[in-house]
Amino acid sequence: MNSPKDSNLDRSWALLFARLVLGLIFFMAGVYKVFQLGPLEHARKYFLPYADTFLPVWSLWATGVVIPFVELIAGGLVILGLRTREALVALGAVLAIVTFGHLLKEPLYEFHTHVIPRLALLLFIFLLPREDDRFSLDYLLKRSKNQRVDAKD
Repeated sequence: MNSPKDSNLDRSWALLFARLVLGLIFFMAGVYKVFQLGPLEHARKYFLPYADTFLPVWSLWATGVVIPFVELIAGGLVILGLRTREALVALGAVLAIVTFGHLLKEPLYEFHTHVIPRLALLLFIFLLPREDDRFSLDYLLKRSKNQRVDAKD
């Protein structure tokens, strides 16, 4: 039978692997879109096809150029476990935008291969207690700060 300490450690490992997988998915997409495809080409290829909808073209350009950087930066932060909550919110927004776009063109778009696995990992990380994410920089920085405060007392 596992002790509570063992189950906390199990959650720490689960959070680490979920963060690494989710972070790598977004980070590597961001690396490709920023450094190989290019943000302008990303917008042209994936966002401008929606110019025939009610969305203003300027918004398609803006969103299409910004998303690769969000994926790159937020994905990297999730890998490190640094400012994890903020990074997850940013990536959740990317998933919502992608979902909206696909549904705008194809109301019965199948999300099981692209959006749902990423969303599941994102929600998993988001819902587990932060204090269980012991292999993150957020945890290490908080622990270090708490130790400095305790040393002053």
